[in-house]
Amino acid sequence: MNRAFYFFILLLFSVIAVAQGQTLRKQQDEFTLSGKVLEEENDMPIPKVNVEILGGKYTTTNDRGEFTITARIGDELIIKSDDFETVYHTIRDKQQVMVKVKKAESEAMPVQSTSNVASRDLFKQYIDSSNFFLKKNAQKSIEYVTRALESVRSKKASDAQNAIAFLTLGNINSYWGQYDLAVDNYKTSISFNPARNTRIKLASAYMDNKNYQESITSYKSLLQESLSNYQRVEVYEGLGDTYKAINDPVKSVFNYQKALDVANAHSITPKITDLNSKIGEAYAQGGAVQEAEAYFDNSLSLAKKENKKRAVAEKNKVADFYNQNRNFDKEIKLREEALNEIKSLDDGDVEEDLSSPLTPQRQNYKIANAYVGQERYEEAIPYLQRSITEADKKEDLLVQKDATRKLSEIYRDIGDFGKAAETYEQYVEVVDELYVKKEQEISQAARFNREIALKQNRIISLENERKLNESRYQLAFENQELIQKNNRVQQWVIGSLVLIALLLLLIAYTQYKSVKQQKYANNLLALKSLRTQMNPHFIFNALNSVNSFIASSDERAANTYLSDFSQLMRSVLENSEEDFIPLAKEIELLELYVQLEHMRFKNKFDYAITVDESLQLSEFVIPPMLLQPYVENAVWHGLRYKEDKGLLEIHFAQIDPETVSITISDDGIGRKKSKELKTEHQKKQNSKGMGNIQKRIAILNEMYKDKVDVSVENIFENEEGTRVVLILKKD
Repeated sequence: MNRAFYFFILLLFSVIAVAQGQTLRKQQDEFTLSGKVLEEENDMPIPKVNVEILGGKYTTTNDRGEFTITARIGDELIIKSDDFETVYHTIRDKQQVMVKVKKAESEAMPVQSTSNVASRDLFKQYIDSSNFFLKKNAQKSIEYVTRALESVRSKKASDAQNAIAFLTLGNINSYWGQYDLAVDNYKTSISFNPARNTRIKLASAYMDNKNYQESITSYKSLLQESLSNYQRVEVYEGLGDTYKAINDPVKSVFNYQKALDVANAHSITPKITDLNSKIGEAYAQGGAVQEAEAYFDNSLSLAKKENKKRAVAEKNKVADFYNQNRNFDKEIKLREEALNEIKSLDDGDVEEDLSSPLTPQRQNYKIANAYVGQERYEEAIPYLQRSITEADKKEDLLVQKDATRKLSEIYRDIGDFGKAAETYEQYVEVVDELYVKKEQEISQAARFNREIALKQNRIISLENERKLNESRYQLAFENQELIQKNNRVQQWVIGSLVLIALLLLLIAYTQYKSVKQQKYANNLLALKSLRTQMNPHFIFNALNSVNSFIASSDERAANTYLSDFSQLMRSVLENSEEDFIPLAKEIELLELYVQLEHMRFKNKFDYAITVDESLQLSEFVIPPMLLQPYVENAVWHGLRYKEDKGLLEIHFAQIDPETVSITISDDGIGRKKSKELKTEHQKKQNSKGMGNIQKRIAILNEMYKDKVDVSVENIFENEEGTRVVLILKKD
């Protein structure tokens, strides 16, 4: 530790000595650099571009795009403007600098442009643009807040501007569900200007972020102040929402009623409808059904006087209430009305959000559920079919999944087992597709949050950057007066830079370790997800085989097959939490699986599983059920279609003390002919099964440095027969 400290001190003094030497030569090295800034497309000069030397002089381009600035060889020239991305240029010689920039594409803004550029309020323009994109594009909306703050970068932003900027950020975060960031940004806005509207938004964000006590405290403190009538309604309503969230219906109804009294007294019509509806929900939460129904009747009547979309939303909410109380006839009536009104909505009012209940597929599904609750299955079936059709057209996989499963269960309950099985197969396909889609959504959400966090950090750092710029400009103008104090200031600056550099290195190292650990954890999670997936095709065929044995009155064979099948499933489930299992255990599972397939296709193939005596089974481990899909492919796509009896061979051999070879070979019809015989459904099933194995092997090789190697080849020249060779390494 002492040796490292002395080394650091020596390094610091060395840097200071070099810097002092550079200061002595500064006057001799400086020269006047001339340059020009042009637009890349048409070589047109760009006026009023900011040009500065990092830590030194500052100037702007004239009407001809030209500039001159005092510089030295090795200085970094920074050229920036709101119209294009900042350009960094290292000065190599004393020749004129020619910089060509590509102007940013103009984006639609809701603010009207003016001919007088000097009088344009850029800050307000960018904030208005941010609000315009708030519900459409979060990243673009935040970028406009950034530009708003950058537009006053050369001078200190006022408290009012900072308050507006961070309020806008909080609104963006709140709309996109990032409530923790919304709380932070509302707090920052309040620190610049404690406006009551912003404090109301902060209290609401506290509730959304599940900081319920902070939300209640904030709302109660606002009630002690002078509020407008609308603000008082908002505060009482917010308190009601918070108490409802913590399951306190008595206090919830009390505050909603307070809000309703103020709204009625001052004719705040939209709030009157909402509050009647919310009081109904609160009474329903507390079990007061009659009171809830009375308020819901009020909200329905009031909603009819507003727009169609509001009326439909209220009918859906009241229908949910009737569903909870098993009043299915009233629920069905309301949902039928809502369904008809959804179809008559204007294009601008139609809900594009698939999570919204105001979609035909969801209403059809809920009507079917109500019929099922009354055991009126035949009437439920058409609604489920329409729900599935609408959901498939809108790519609403969640509703399609639920409706398909419910339809399969209804067919089963009414005794139509053929349609039940067919519908259940469709359900399995939708589930598989939904799983892939959810993986993509999780990845997109993680990327979205990272990008938003980066933009948020950029905005937070703008104030610090502005202060640095002010110091830099001031030093540039007062350079001559401070030249005698330069050595002392330089020592402080260099020491700070060294400390900052060390801190940045430490942060970079910490982030690198964190990213590496997170990647490892993600790989483990992906492996667990992939290995817990059972092949629905195999399970379905296995159950069909049991059914076939029972149908042919071969109860003994059915019992034997079912017993072996349950033993295999039990073993698979026991190993589902393990990353690796002993090779001997995997061989046992494989033997049991091959035995099941042979029992099913005993006239199609014989099999042989051989293990070299020299193979030390106890020294090797393998991911569970890694070999089964290759064996299943050999049986189902190679041997099953062979006219004469085939042979399946599985051989385990030790190549060297660190490596084992596993060979799976069959003399079936081969991959090419098998592919020609497949139906479209079989192609889809196979691609998913083998895709999962390829993913598992790719992740294993990434985590354990090429632990598994797989090769597939034809055995015979006529492209019949298939051999799969897996090379498994010990470490």
